[in-house]
Amino acid sequence: MALCAKKRPPEEERRARANDREYNERFQYASNCIKTSKYNILTFLPVNLFEQFQEVANTYFLFLLILQFRHKSDNQVNNRQSQVLINGILQQEQWMNVCVGDIIKLENNQFVAADLLLLSSSEPHGLCYIETAELDGETNMKVRQAIPVTSELGDISKLAKFDGEVICEPPNNKLDKFSGTLYWKENKFPLSNQNMLLRGCVLRNTEWCFGLVIFAGPDTKLMQNSGRTKFKRTSIDRLMNTLVLWIFGFLVCMGVILAIGNAIWEHEVGTRFQVYLPWDEAVDSAFFSGFLSFWSYIIILNTVVPISLYVSLTSCTLCSVEVIRLGHSYFINWDKKMFCMKKRTPAEARTTTLNEELGQVEYIFSDKTGTLTQNIMVFNKCSINGRSYGDVFDVLGHKAELGERPEPVNFSFNPLADKKFLFWDPTLLEAVKMGNPHTHEFFRLLSLCHTVMSEEKNEGELYYKAQSPDEGALVTAARNFGFVFRSRTPKTITVHEMGTAITYQLLAILDFNNIRKRMSVIVRNPEGKIRLYCKGADTILLDRLHHSTQELLNTTADHLNEYAGEGLRTLVLAYKDLDEEYYEEWAERRLQASLAQDSREDRLASVYEEVESDMMDKLQQGVPETIALLTLANIKIWVLTGDKQETAVNIGYSCKMLTDDMTEVFIVTGHTVLEVREELRKAREKMMDSSRTVGNGFTYQEKLSSSKLTSVLEAVAGEYALVINGHSLAHALEADMELEFLETACACKAVICCRVTPLQKAQVVELVKKYKKAVTLAIGDGANDVSMIKTAHIGVGISGQEGIQAVLASDYSFSQFKFLQRLLLVHGRWSYLRMCKFLCYFFYKNFAFTMVHFWFGFFCGFSAQVTVYDQYFITLYNIVYTSLPVLAMGVFDQDVPEQRSMEYPKLYEPGQLNLLFNKREFFICIAQGIYTSVLMFFIPYGVFAEATRDDGTQLADYQSFAVTVATSLVIVVSVQIGLDTGYWTAINHFFIWGSLAVYFAILFAMHSNGLFDMFPNQFRFVGNAQNTLAQPTVWLTIVLTTVVCIMPVVAFRFLKLNLKPDLSDTVRYTQLVRKKQKAQHRCMRRVGRTGSRRSGYAFSHQEGFGELIMSGKNMRLSSLALSGFTTRSSSSWIESLRRKKSDSASSPSGGADKPLKG
Repeated sequence: MALCAKKRPPEEERRARANDREYNERFQYASNCIKTSKYNILTFLPVNLFEQFQEVANTYFLFLLILQFRHKSDNQVNNRQSQVLINGILQQEQWMNVCVGDIIKLENNQFVAADLLLLSSSEPHGLCYIETAELDGETNMKVRQAIPVTSELGDISKLAKFDGEVICEPPNNKLDKFSGTLYWKENKFPLSNQNMLLRGCVLRNTEWCFGLVIFAGPDTKLMQNSGRTKFKRTSIDRLMNTLVLWIFGFLVCMGVILAIGNAIWEHEVGTRFQVYLPWDEAVDSAFFSGFLSFWSYIIILNTVVPISLYVSLTSCTLCSVEVIRLGHSYFINWDKKMFCMKKRTPAEARTTTLNEELGQVEYIFSDKTGTLTQNIMVFNKCSINGRSYGDVFDVLGHKAELGERPEPVNFSFNPLADKKFLFWDPTLLEAVKMGNPHTHEFFRLLSLCHTVMSEEKNEGELYYKAQSPDEGALVTAARNFGFVFRSRTPKTITVHEMGTAITYQLLAILDFNNIRKRMSVIVRNPEGKIRLYCKGADTILLDRLHHSTQELLNTTADHLNEYAGEGLRTLVLAYKDLDEEYYEEWAERRLQASLAQDSREDRLASVYEEVESDMMDKLQQGVPETIALLTLANIKIWVLTGDKQETAVNIGYSCKMLTDDMTEVFIVTGHTVLEVREELRKAREKMMDSSRTVGNGFTYQEKLSSSKLTSVLEAVAGEYALVINGHSLAHALEADMELEFLETACACKAVICCRVTPLQKAQVVELVKKYKKAVTLAIGDGANDVSMIKTAHIGVGISGQEGIQAVLASDYSFSQFKFLQRLLLVHGRWSYLRMCKFLCYFFYKNFAFTMVHFWFGFFCGFSAQVTVYDQYFITLYNIVYTSLPVLAMGVFDQDVPEQRSMEYPKLYEPGQLNLLFNKREFFICIAQGIYTSVLMFFIPYGVFAEATRDDGTQLADYQSFAVTVATSLVIVVSVQIGLDTGYWTAINHFFIWGSLAVYFAILFAMHSNGLFDMFPNQFRFVGNAQNTLAQPTVWLTIVLTTVVCIMPVVAFRFLKLNLKPDLSDTVRYTQLVRKKQKAQHRCMRRVGRTGSRRSGYAFSHQEGFGELIMSGKNMRLSSLALSGFTTRSSSSWIESLRRKKSDSASSPSGGADKPLKG
């Protein structure tokens, strides 16, 4: 298989000529073939060997090479079909064969094959609509437009003659930037990002379009943001490398000691027995005998090196860390509580090497859009003229929770209602039906003040094309309550109000931007009355209301505060009547401002400000609870999002990351290095000033080193949060300021980074990895999160509505953020606990087994030709006798049930502090193993020196001694693993007691007459096991050895449990006390926030749509024709409502962010 791309020199600029492959091939641009797999057939062996040999123990074997091809996914993408214009004819080509300079035709709902310059489309003026979920995680549609000179090239023959040349910037990862120039017909035309269709986008609501390939394959912005696939290893793996080296050294030391002993023994004693114990022919001295003895003992004692810890291939049985990790991965995949029924999506462990690392996470870096939120907008509540709608109350007057609410409001009276829309408070619909003027004005504003486009494919089937989910939700709400936006032209808007078609003249759209934070429309109704309708942020609009509305303003502000406290996005609506003369004067000033050559935007903003004076995203379920639990587990959560500050901060409050009880929320918005440094310095000073434990003399003049990062700042009193914008973060991440930023951020309880690029996300993660030496986890859902996911120790992808790029790059994936608490607090903690217990026991049993050989060397003339155990026991010890019990413990063990793991998040902290397996624990295990080996050898040795059989003959012979020691060893290590097992299953019982039974079965079989008859040279000691184990003295020796080896462990654990129990001990004790009681589950109740006013405004409007609509460039002929439709026969239901109204005494008092009259 050929590689998809070759190493090329960096580009200074890119040239691409349309319909000229021969010209473009001279530049050796990358093909459109992509490669996301770590290996291919050529690189698999060398690269995988290099990665596997990062683990020192793996130098012993080559069989643990697991090919993790992603080529299947790559091939599915590379083999997609695309229509390419070749020699004047559209031909089907695979994506991998698309080249720079090709002209491609895309059709509705197709993925964009490469980074294209939009040439023309089926829409007027070369417009097209795209969805960029794969790139930035946003599902709202965006508009792209061809430059006018190419927008008419919709005909194949014209496109075939197009020979324009594009000169542009080289490949880069900036998703929102593009700079280039088109040279055609001796003219040049500027190109921007608005003219580009990027790979990974999907064409929406556009029948077809043509594009010129500018960047292909690895040069596309999607792939430039994917980052390099890294080989991730756990902290335990890295520690194991060090320990294995130490064990190698210990093995060499034992070999040297025994070799020296052999040389001395042969020199002093061995020379006297040359007659019947001659040296081998090659041995001519005691020194050389010791040299050979060294290598022999290295072989005999090699079991002390944990080769079988990784994989044991002495036989066909496989017992390894990898098997345990594989089991843990399957538990994650099979977890029904992490299965999303709505999307039919299970959790998936996409790697088997990082499970125990899930139990050691200290920092979580999360995207916002689609990760913490669902990217779904729902009209939830409203306040109209001082009355709040949206809450439902039971018979006792208590507010009903979502699961306790009755059936939603029935909108069947409205044939144009959206059946997917749900609202729970019937009083709002009653107010609309009764003709309440305030509610009518409220929904009239929502149906007029927007930039939504409507499409009616069949009679009564409306489809709204909204540039953001926010606008779509608001217009849909108005539609269901009887104010149906039906169609628009550049100069009119047609709305069906309670069944009656009314056409408003659209006089002006005062477009949204991030500074104004509002948009307005000026319309003239059929009666000739001119009115301005405005919607925007409460912090902006409340200051623009007429002073006569102060009482209503206070009531509405209280409602806004309540809504924001519940995590809802908020928006204020207002209106103002304009007289004809004033409007004419204002329209003239607006025209002059729009024609100004300099400061055009500022002049328009001033005109808009004049006329506008006097006058919800839903969180994913379980997000606040998840963040609260993870915070209690001492896990710090940072939000890294491309969204604007208002959106990110609002979500921060909704998630309870930010609260009004916080001492202070620092917002860093500096545009220069000095400004950012000063803002960070002031933040640190304020934290230090409020701290009681630190004096006021703290200065930050010295250059911080990584060893000083755990500073006094992290112990300051009070709770703080840090919000920093992308342009400020760029300065904060510079080499001379990154430590100051990190120190300030780590002292805060919550950190939110807004408007950050994919590269900045990865840089923040790398910064924490570099200096904090903590395990990091990154979670996201879009292609803009891929670099962050690959940089973190653990990457988690949310398989939601935003494509699969994040999932493909991740180590674990699931569909909802709330599953993260279970992944970490249950599966991660258990995996860490199991792996640590497995490793401790493994080292213990191996040292207990191997060190007996060492002690025996001092009593056998240091002869490496004789071992304590027979060769079959040595072979079967790690594979049969002790492999399955430790495997069962490593796969199934748990200290507390899963419910308790969730109830007591502090149980997670031992993993963060690395308490269960570290160098200290390693030496304790080694010491226990050596202690066991000493008793295992010397107790039987002492007994056998004087003991006799029942018939009075000497008990001490080599085979009887070997059987006794081996039996004692198997029993002791079996009892030890029984003590270590915290959670007994049928599998544990079967493996532990079954292994003992298998040992005795094999022992008696190997000393039986049957095997001797078949293999007399291999099984010579017939009946030895039966005779030895028939002696009471032997069993007393075995029992004594077992008790002496185990009792210190039992005594230590008993004293620890009573004198210094840890949290898991306390939880287990509580579990026993409450065993007969029903498990009490902690219910996290939502508490409404009180305190200062906070804006809940966070809507994702975009600038430019108002001008686009007023120009008519995005209007279809069918849309224009809709405005001329006569009133349809949908008013029958309204007559009954009017009759009902006439029978009613009065309409209910009602209210809103009323269209507040100025």
